[in-house]
Amino acid sequence: MSFTLRQLHYFKALVEQRNFGRAAEACHVSQPALSVQIRALEEVLGGPLVERRARDVVLTPLGRSVLPLVDQALASADRLDRFARDQAGAASLSLGLIPTMAPYLLPGVLAELRAQNLSLRVHVREARTEQLLQALHKGELDAAVLALPVSQAGLTSVELFRDRFLLAGSEARLARLAQGAEAPRPTDLQPAQLMLLEDGHCLTDQALEVCGHDRAAAGINMGASSLATLSRLVAEGFGLTLMPELAARSELAAVSGLRLHRFPAPEPARTVGLVRRSSTYRARWFDDLERIIRQVGEGIVSETRKAPPPQPSEGLGAAG
Repeated sequence: MSFTLRQLHYFKALVEQRNFGRAAEACHVSQPALSVQIRALEEVLGGPLVERRARDVVLTPLGRSVLPLVDQALASADRLDRFARDQAGAASLSLGLIPTMAPYLLPGVLAELRAQNLSLRVHVREARTEQLLQALHKGELDAAVLALPVSQAGLTSVELFRDRFLLAGSEARLARLAQGAEAPRPTDLQPAQLMLLEDGHCLTDQALEVCGHDRAAAGINMGASSLATLSRLVAEGFGLTLMPELAARSELAAVSGLRLHRFPAPEPARTVGLVRRSSTYRARWFDDLERIIRQVGEGIVSETRKAPPPQPSEGLGAAG
């Protein structure tokens, strides 16, 4: 007797849901049907995969050993399925982006991809850097848009464009900073003034680095889950944050009271890059994707840099 992909999917669902009922619901089958398939898989593998409790399940040592192999098998099966569909003329692309880039890049990138290939099916995943890198290694993604550098074995990256940081806050807070003899630099910002994204976002690490602080510095507020939340908080005067040019125009249009200030040269910035597995053949799709994302991204930051010098009722600083 051999196991089936269906049994592996059921086992994976059981691990994720930690309950037979919830796993059955996630797989759109009855609980008895799922239980029978899990039992059959356990017979093939030679022992129980989970400890059955009243309301949840816990992996056994055998289950823990089997789980990574199941992940690999399911990822390989997914790639094989996509390959078969691509060969049939319905090409697909799985693309990941970090949350501080996805809302601003995706509309233009998806529109251009669709304009060039109406039959292309694009699967998008928005997640933090570490999650996207894991998905790349597992084969769940074909490529990911991240902040470079990415130094992990088995991955290759190309630089797309530079995304400079602007200082964001309320008009009153930025006016107070501008009263000094020189324009404020990132290192002039005190920890108690900063509001940043919650831990785990690479933008938070980049902001701390350019401001010369570490995450242990007293007073830094690191609790926001998105740039949209940060924009609204600092616009109300609750602190200051660093805003990527990529997001600047969208957030200014969406948030009344948000003001931006451009730092003096050399302006802090992040490098936006496209990452893929080194083992992935660099086919035309990757070159096309690289060109499209670079074109869209450079267009957005270029428009931001063309903005006029700040007036009393305007928020964006002079072009750098």
